Amino acid sequence: MPGGRVVVTGQVGVDKKPFLEQVVAIAAENDHDVLLFNVGDMMYAEAPDVVPGRILDLPLGRLNSLRRAVFKDILGQVQRHPNVIVNTHATFRWRHGLFPAFDHDQILQLDPDLFINLVENLDTVHERLDREHRDVQHSLKDVMVWREEEILATEILATIIRGWGRFFILARGQSLRRAAESFYRLMFEPHRKKVYPSFPMTHVMNMPETMAEIDAFRALLAEHFITFDPGDVDEKNMLVRAVAARRRGEKELKLNITGREIAFSVDEILSVAGDIDGQIYARDFKLIEQADMIVSYIPTGPDGRPIISSGVERELQHAHEATKEVYVVWRSDSEPSPFITETATRVFPTVQQAVRYLQHEGYLGDVQMDLREPPPRETLF
Repeated sequence: MPGGRVVVTGQVGVDKKPFLEQVVAIAAENDHDVLLFNVGDMMYAEAPDVVPGRILDLPLGRLNSLRRAVFKDILGQVQRHPNVIVNTHATFRWRHGLFPAFDHDQILQLDPDLFINLVENLDTVHERLDREHRDVQHSLKDVMVWREEEILATEILATIIRGWGRFFILARGQSLRRAAESFYRLMFEPHRKKVYPSFPMTHVMNMPETMAEIDAFRALLAEHFITFDPGDVDEKNMLVRAVAARRRGEKELKLNITGREIAFSVDEILSVAGDIDGQIYARDFKLIEQADMIVSYIPTGPDGRPIISSGVERELQHAHEATKEVYVVWRSDSEPSPFITETATRVFPTVQQAVRYLQHEGYLGDVQMDLREPPPRETLF
C-alpha cells in the first residue's frame, strides 16, 4: 500500500529537515497529507533549558529520557495519520563515544513500512558541522566512519523490523527536488521501477559537452523513475583535486561549499583516500542491489572511441550477477566488447531507442517526449 510510515536516518550535518519538508510539499502537490516529525526539534521543545546545538552534550540518561518522551508523543499521534515521516538518527558519535539514537521497543510499536538513510558529500557534511557545531572537533575520517555506522545500524534495524528490501540509501544530492521526488515515489509510487544510472565520472571531468550529455541522461531517468544516482555523492572529485594540489606543492585545498570557502588540509584529504574509494565501491554496489535495473550511458570521446571506465564495467558486471536488468546506451560506432554485450540485457545506440524500448515494456507509461533520432555525433538532448 502506498504511503505509510517512514523512518529517516542520517548523520548530523546531512540537514535532513529541509529535504523532508520538500518531500512533504511534493506529497501535498499530489493530494497526499504527510505528517513530519523532526525528533531533534521535538527534543529541544521538551527541554527548553538546553542551548541550541548542545543537546548531545547532555548526560546519556537525560538524553535517552528525552528521546523516549518524544517518541511516546509520536506514537500517540501516528494512529490518526496514515502517512508519517519520522526524522531521526540511528547512531550518534559524540563526546560520549558511539551510542544508539533509538529504542528498539518504540520502533517496534511504530512499525515503519520503510527505512531510508540519507547520505551527503563528505565536504558538505564537514562544512555544516564546522558552521553549526564549531566547539566539537571532528576529522574527515570521523565523518566517514559515522556515515558508515549510520548506514549499517539503519540497515540492521530495518532488517530486524521489516525484513530484507525495506531499507534504502538515498543521496540528498545536488538537486534537492530531484532526490525528494525519488523519496516521494519510494513512499507513494512503489510500482515505479528503481534505476541505477551508470556513467563515467572521473574520465569526463574536463569534457563539458560530454558532461552535459551525461547530465541530460541522468535528468531524463530521474524524471520518470526512482533513481539511485551515484553522481549525487561525488567525493572522488575532491580527492582528485587534492592530488593535483599536492603535485603543485600546496598544503591547502580551498573549496566553495554551500556558499562558503572552506580550506581543507591536503594531507588530511589524502589520508582518507582509501576510505573514499572503499566507500564509493561499497555504497555504489548497495545502490545497484536496491535497484531493479541499471541503465548505463557510454559516451563517445573526441577521437570517436567510447569513454568507458573500469568502474562502469564493474557496475555492469555486478548488476548482471545480481540478476538485475542491464541496459546500455553505446554511443560509439565501434563494436562494444564482450564484457559489455555478455552482461547487458540490451544495448542501444541512442537514448531515444532505449526510451522506446522501456516504453514498449510499460516502464514509462504513456509519457510523451520528442524521440527523433539525432545525428550520430550530435549532443543527444
